[in-house]
Amino acid sequence: MTINSETLVSITEANQNFSKVARLVDEHGSAVILKNNVPRYLIIEFGKAEEYTTAADQDVQYVSRKIMAQNKDAYEVLSH
Repeated sequence: MTINSETLVSITEANQNFSKVARLVDEHGSAVILKNNVPRYLIIEFGKAEEYTTAADQDVQYVSRKIMAQNKDAYEVLSH
């Protein structure tokens, strides 16, 4: 995920000024709250939540191929 530096907010600032966080989400689609200068929380519009939780078909296929390649020997033994 690419993070827009304009949407970064410290946890202290988010706690003191949540309306700023909401405004960032309205303007940019998301906001990232930092805890100890590390991205910790992603705030998105409720209506877009499904987009973030549903894996793309290409991602699922890539992971499936990777797992199958890593466990090729076990699959061959099980197939007999």
